[in-house]
Amino acid sequence: MNMLSPRDPFSYLQDPSVPPFSAGDVFTVMDARCSLCAKGASWIARNDTKQDFRIVPLQSDLGNALMRHYGLDPADPTSWLYLEEGRAYSSLDAYIRVGRRLGGIWRGLGVLRILPTVLQDVMYRAVARNRYRLFGTTDMCSMPDAEVQKRLVL
Repeated sequence: MNMLSPRDPFSYLQDPSVPPFSAGDVFTVMDARCSLCAKGASWIARNDTKQDFRIVPLQSDLGNALMRHYGLDPADPTSWLYLEEGRAYSSLDAYIRVGRRLGGIWRGLGVLRILPTVLQDVMYRAVARNRYRLFGTTDMCSMPDAEVQKRLVL
């Protein structure tokens, strides 16, 4: 299971191993080489009407430092982070929270909470471990989608 190290809100701001950055209160650390993640970034960009979300590529120094700060292995294919108001989330729980933040029909992702956490994690890990094989690779940082590009924190 992809367990986050417990941290106080905004604790990454005091961690000298995390480079200074400005991403606002809502951002995600995503695998920039994963096609499924790139589709997720596009989904966020299309549905984030308040334009709150920023995206940090996992392959960047910042992305790696944030992962390590929360006790996640940047090389683990199941690692991804969603941070909202200084608190970090991962696994399927993070997607549910993204849906809630986006609002509208995406709040419906909350129905996944009826599944036991163990089952949520198994489902998430099964897709995450096989995402390159199932969905292929890409380079999110060179995507032509202008909405994704303006959200990238490099």
